[in-house]
Amino acid sequence: MNDKKTILSLVADQDGQVFEHPDLLMVGMSGMSARRPFAEELMPLPEGSRLFVIPHTPPFGRDRKTGRMVTVDRLPRRWGGGAAQAVSAFLVPGYTRTLLPAADYRSKSIQLPLWSYTAVGWCVEEDRFYAAAVRVDENTQWQPENYDDRELDPLVRRKLGEQPENRLLEQLARCALDYHCFAAKNLFYERWEAPLPTSPACNSRCLGCISLQESDCCPSSQERLDFVPTEEEICGIAVPHLRHAENAIVSFGQGCEGDPILQVDVICDAVRRMRRETARGTINFNSNASIPDAVDRLAEAGTDSMRISLNSAQQRLYEAYYRPRGYAFEDVVESIRRARRAGMFTMLNYLVFPGITDHPDEVDALSCLLEETGLDMIQMRNLSIDPSFYWEHMEGQGEGMGMGRMMNLLKERFPHLQYGYFNRTRENFYPQTTDKEGK
Repeated sequence: MNDKKTILSLVADQDGQVFEHPDLLMVGMSGMSARRPFAEELMPLPEGSRLFVIPHTPPFGRDRKTGRMVTVDRLPRRWGGGAAQAVSAFLVPGYTRTLLPAADYRSKSIQLPLWSYTAVGWCVEEDRFYAAAVRVDENTQWQPENYDDRELDPLVRRKLGEQPENRLLEQLARCALDYHCFAAKNLFYERWEAPLPTSPACNSRCLGCISLQESDCCPSSQERLDFVPTEEEICGIAVPHLRHAENAIVSFGQGCEGDPILQVDVICDAVRRMRRETARGTINFNSNASIPDAVDRLAEAGTDSMRISLNSAQQRLYEAYYRPRGYAFEDVVESIRRARRAGMFTMLNYLVFPGITDHPDEVDALSCLLEETGLDMIQMRNLSIDPSFYWEHMEGQGEGMGMGRMMNLLKERFPHLQYGYFNRTRENFYPQTTDKEGK
């Protein structure tokens, strides 16, 4: 940590009011181990990020005088003297967290909602919040200021009027207006990446699934699609977007569905039709990649890129999170091989968690996967889940080397590797300084 900056710990009262604690320095957690952040792990809180309270969970801080770790169970009397609660940041897209909020997660009585929890503090010298984060993507299209809902409603109503019988369009209108999905909003703004959910079914039972959760767990973030759209419904949305949208991408595999690989028949028919109608734009497929033969078919139909979801390159940790039904971890690895062999731009939707993602065992396993498959990009996506819940299910031990150090180490081993957070258009798969061979 840079001694020139004093980053204080944050605490909240029972009403959610946030205070910087004058006697405690900020700490974060790598797994369930609390420590001070490295200098390279901190940055000013990105604009548009949010703060929220971790309920009934006391925070940790480092005493400025003694250097000891302190648990803040209660607030000072001048702040009301009530129970103290930990504070977390929720980062805007494009930023990867480097540490979890430092808190006594054993004290909480509920399973926390599906958010990505990020350590945050207050910088005295700069009079602003600092977060444990690094920027991994320079694309600014996904910043909240680009999404003004006052402009959105008439655009949604106009498009629905053009295709009143299209069930998929109705679904995406709900995603845009009720769930505030930026990708769905893009469809109505007629720009950038737009979603094409297709599958009500899934062959994974992810611990952190945002569209379907078991009744005794935390609530899902949104309701899952309950029908399979037809080729006509898919292309009625996709073809106009590919033809006319700025930086046009259409993507299968969204948060409001299961996994699209189970609907490969209708998707391949739709992709072929899209490409008969227009050569413009990028067709992307987000998936658990559980069926290798389906990957071959998608490539043959004309899919440009594929993003494979993975929380870990270790089979044990992968299966503990995804809880696959009818497929194995090796099927996912084989799908990555086939996607690369078929010429699709191939990415990991890497669900990162400090203390597990940057653990030496995981870094070694991911290195082996990169060596074997030649993946083009890792999207460093923050895993949205209760930290202690995930740690327990992964049977986590120890702490990581640091997320920034992990990323630097992999880049040294694999110079061609790209980091990011968002899907790309075909024109931007390989920046001018990096071609397919890493030259």
